[in-house]
Formats: sequence, C-alpha cells, structure tokens
Amino acid sequence: MKKLMNAAKDFVPEYLEGIELAYGDRVRIIGEDRRVLVRAGQGKAGRVAVVTAGGSGHLPVFLGYVGEGMLDGCAVGNVFASPSSENMLHMIKAVNQGAGVLCLYGNYGGDKMNFHMAEELAEFEEIATAEVLVCDDAASRPKEEKEMRRGVAGMVYAFKIAGAAADQGRSLEEVAAVTRRALDNIRTIGVALSPCIVPEVGRETFTIAPDEMELGMGIHGEPGIQVCKMMSADEAAGVMMDRLEEDLPLAPNSEVSVMVNGLGATPLEELLIVYRAVCRRLRRKGVQVFMPHIGEFATSMEMAGCSITVFRLDPELKALLRMPASTPFYTNHNK
Repeated sequence: MKKLMNAAKDFVPEYLEGIELAYGDRVRIIGEDRRVLVRAGQGKAGRVAVVTAGGSGHLPVFLGYVGEGMLDGCAVGNVFASPSSENMLHMIKAVNQGAGVLCLYGNYGGDKMNFHMAEELAEFEEIATAEVLVCDDAASRPKEEKEMRRGVAGMVYAFKIAGAAADQGRSLEEVAAVTRRALDNIRTIGVALSPCIVPEVGRETFTIAPDEMELGMGIHGEPGIQVCKMMSADEAAGVMMDRLEEDLPLAPNSEVSVMVNGLGATPLEELLIVYRAVCRRLRRKGVQVFMPHIGEFATSMEMAGCSITVFRLDPELKALLRMPASTPFYTNHNK
C-alpha cells in the first residue's frame, strides 16, 4: 500500500486538521472528538439549516460542501463508515437557527440509523428536523424500487438546491419539498476501472482485470450491473447515458445540468472526453445543457473511473442551481 499518510489510525483526524488549517476562514471543526465541521460564521437567525453526514474517503463529498449557499454542517465518520449519532446531534444543535434543520444524506444503513436517533433526540430539545434521502444511483435498484437506491454524486446537486432554497428564507417543509422534487429529477450511474484501498485495511476493496471495467459499481465497491471489457470513452458514455435516459426520459427542448465526476484517480482530460460524448449526444436530441460540472465531486479514495449525473431542470430548479455558493470545494458566482 502506497499512500501519503502517517499512521493509518490518524488518517481521518489529520486530513480534517488539514482542512481546518487550509480553510479556517470558512469552516471550523467542533466536538470533543473533532468530527463535526460547521460554517465558520454564525448562520442567519430564522434560516433553515441544512446538514449532512457520511464516511470519509469521498472528498469533496461530504464535508467539502459546508459553506455559503450549501451546507451548514457535516458529521464525519471513518473511511467508508457512518459518523456517530452523538456527533450528528451535536451538529444539529450547533447549526440550528430556530427554523429547523434539514438532514440531507445518502441512503446507507448506518447513516439512516444514526440520523434517526439524532433526530429523535433533537425533538426532545425542541429542534424541528426534516429528512431527505438521496437515492440517485440508477444502477443500484430497478426503477420500481428507486427509494432503495444508493445515494451518490447527485447529492451535490441536492446540497446546492437545498442551500439555495434555505437562503431564500423558505420554511423547513418548503426546503425539504423542493429538494425532494430536485432528486426526483436526478439520476447517476458510474463505471469503475480500478479498486481503492481503505487505509486501515491496507488492501484493495475488490479486484478487476486490467482489460475490464464494472458498470454501476457503488462508491464503496458495491457490486454493479455487470463486469465488461474495457470500452472507449464514447462507448462507455453511450452505455451509461442509455441507462440514465431509460430511467429519466429527456424530451427535445428540455434543459439539464450534467455532472461528469471523477472517482479519485481519473485525469480531468479523460472526464472532459466523456463530457464531450455526453454533450454531443444531448445536442443531437435537442436537449440543452446548463451549468455543466466536470471534475471530482464525489470520490472513492483512489478508485479510477467516473460517474455521470443528469439533473432535469425546470425554471425554479434552474434558478436555485444558479444562485451563488462558496465552499472550500465548490464555488458558483452565477447570478
């Protein structure tokens, strides 16, 4: 195992300290075990707060989106492991500004269990909460079971919509409702070219032959749809878009935002080649692309591969997407 780290047990606390040292003007770490990241400035009184939580190993998800126009807080677990319910509760209490807290996170068992406990305890302290699960991974379950799908890169769009709606002064119920509507229009599928290594495990999470790729693999190495022979960028993009459009039909003259997301070890040049294929396909169909996102937004340590996310827009969702945001790993100055 080759990694630029010190002791494996110190991987999470040391990278968290690095984030605070680099971006301390925008975020700060709180809690006895220093596993909660919140915005550096006090949130606006009477504004709905938006929080998330999840395991390490996926930067910029989850904590990379704490900042203006997106998240107010994030609880952090070990690599690929859920944070504790105690830290989730501490986060909820720290960011609450009197209008309630939206808990917005991926559909994973440990996160669900711990968030539910934290939300119940928050109720005893008279803090209103609402919950929205991200289930955008079109490869993880068939369409009729979409509520059981995994949450992957599409959650970045959900963070953006929820944060923008909260900044407009909407109520907790209204922020939750528009975020759910956004997620109804978001689908993601990925392809893995190589495995990753969890520092405290020290070995690859799965194996894949040099001439193979796995379509639909999850960000923790969960099985995908199929293992197939390596394809060209255009072929892989076509296969992924076929799956996405089957699940989320796109009509001529409609408008979408597209995210081509690197999983940790894919050069930006390759992501741009994939985006080229996606954009050309959509243009042929008469579908317009607004605010494309190309880069690393939700990774899996050093896994090679990428995911494609399609976000079908309407005027309200488009307006929320273009609102300003500034976090350590996401900046949008569009007005």
